[in-house]
Amino acid sequence: MTLHPVILAGGSGTRLWPLSRESHPKQFLPLLGGKSPFQATLARLQSVGGVQPATIVASAEHRFLVSDQAREAGRSLRATFLEPCGRSTAPAVAVVAYDLLRQDPDATMLVLAADHDIPDEAQFAAAVAAGEAAAAQGDLVVFGVTPRWPETGYGYIERGDDLASALGCFRVAAFVEKPELEIATRLLETGRHYWNSGMFLMGARAYLEELERLEPELAAACRAVADACASGAERQIAKAAFEACKSISVDHAVFERTQKAAMVPAGFRWSDIGSWDALWDRAEKDGDGNECHGDVQLHDVENCVVRGDKRLVVGIGLEDTVIIDTPDA
Repeated sequence: MTLHPVILAGGSGTRLWPLSRESHPKQFLPLLGGKSPFQATLARLQSVGGVQPATIVASAEHRFLVSDQAREAGRSLRATFLEPCGRSTAPAVAVVAYDLLRQDPDATMLVLAADHDIPDEAQFAAAVAAGEAAAAQGDLVVFGVTPRWPETGYGYIERGDDLASALGCFRVAAFVEKPELEIATRLLETGRHYWNSGMFLMGARAYLEELERLEPELAAACRAVADACASGAERQIAKAAFEACKSISVDHAVFERTQKAAMVPAGFRWSDIGSWDALWDRAEKDGDGNECHGDVQLHDVENCVVRGDKRLVVGIGLEDTVIIDTPDA
């Protein structure tokens, strides 16, 4: 099995405003350990055996961020597809899948978001290895994360029967949209529900066969986009052709409607770093539970996120507060 990573780096990270901006979103910011989440994602792939150089899908506005950060991280890329506008994840993955099949008829895609945090690389590699048997037999695999609290900002996956031919994999019984707190609490109590990580492992041909069956107009539009893209390290997607693609996620287009969805329960800790709470939870903190960056002075402050830029930021008598100082906000 030839494993081709596909990293989706087109998000805007608006929930971490004012630190994260359209021109410099969270996946390219040094949020944890001095590396950006994009660079951490590239590094994480080295733990997976037999993996090929990654293909990136990003906004055309971020082309230099992608190339510069990959070079800083010492990682070569197969190609970067530059989107002129956002069309969610299903078209982005389809365009890459059509392109990969020209090179490798048996290509398997490991689809990852550029802004996720997974500190345990060994567990990540083990989950990928577990999903390969299911992907090899034509299943479309999603990674489910054991929930640690009743989160209302994530979708959930209900675990179904074991896949006898793929040890450690399960059939997906159902997908649950982002629930209200009461429902999320009940899901947590069942022990059968997992957070939907939005990470996938699947054959390029298997994904496209289901997309062509379920969303034939979208599949045809994505094929036209892929056919029109020039070869090379950077591939500019034509705006008119991409605008013809329906904006829809991989989940809604395929996974929630296919009979081939399988799940690997991921043993790793995971976060989409989608809020200041999530960043605080993962970041290194001082003895009072504060995550600080920049020129910061605190007195009688607990469990806060305080990030300065070029001027002194002082916190006095605060608890559970986020303070973000940037040059213009």
